[in-house]
Amino acid sequence: MRDGSPVTLYCFAHAGAGVSGFAHWRTGTGPGVSTVPVLLPGRGVRRREPRATSREELLGTLLEPLADQVADGRPYVLYGHSLGGVVAYTLARALTDRGLPAPACLVVGASPPPQTAAPGVEDDLTDERLLRFATDLGAGPERALAAPGSLWYRRVLPVLRDDLRLAHALRADALADPDGPLAVPVLAVGGRDDPAVGAQALDGWARWTTGRFVRRTVPGDHFFFRGPHAPRLVGRACRVVRRTRLVPELISGGQL
Repeated sequence: MRDGSPVTLYCFAHAGAGVSGFAHWRTGTGPGVSTVPVLLPGRGVRRREPRATSREELLGTLLEPLADQVADGRPYVLYGHSLGGVVAYTLARALTDRGLPAPACLVVGASPPPQTAAPGVEDDLTDERLLRFATDLGAGPERALAAPGSLWYRRVLPVLRDDLRLAHALRADALADPDGPLAVPVLAVGGRDDPAVGAQALDGWARWTTGRFVRRTVPGDHFFFRGPHAPRLVGRACRVVRRTRLVPELISGGQL
């Protein structure tokens, strides 16, 4: 690892989202960290591209660009929020399988590990169930947008549905992978008031690494990454792994 090189932090969002929620991470992570939100196909400026609903489709659109960026050996960290956690894990596995440098740390936020199903929607992806799912997490639309035929129904609901299909496929593939856990430290971050993914679920990520595993809690609900605490925590982790490649001891007490 090159002394003084900034850590590149690649960020992957939750189901149904683009990358706007990571805008404040560019400054919120602090010095020595270069934040790069990664947009999945089928949303934002990539809205005309087919959405990925399988591991093969995901890797077909994200792996090559990421491989080109990490091949030079500069330090990097992957952060995935909710769906993004299993996306980040899948990419870490694919990169290391290719013999490329592994991330210095895999950070997952509000993300059920592969052996844990997404809460309440695995076998029911009807419009009504998805609306209830989003509302229960605090991401449901305003009343006017909750009506069938609204802009939310037409633009957000299809992305959310396909993203949940992708999450299901990625978990299944991870469980079927004969290569076992990654030799990459894992930091699992939870929101203190998250109604869906608690400490017990996050602890399940320990089985996916042969390296160090640490769990931390920050203030907030399922979408705590929108606040200041998560980027501050992850930024500190990046600066420590930049020096040591170890999940930081100095992140203590569960909160910043």
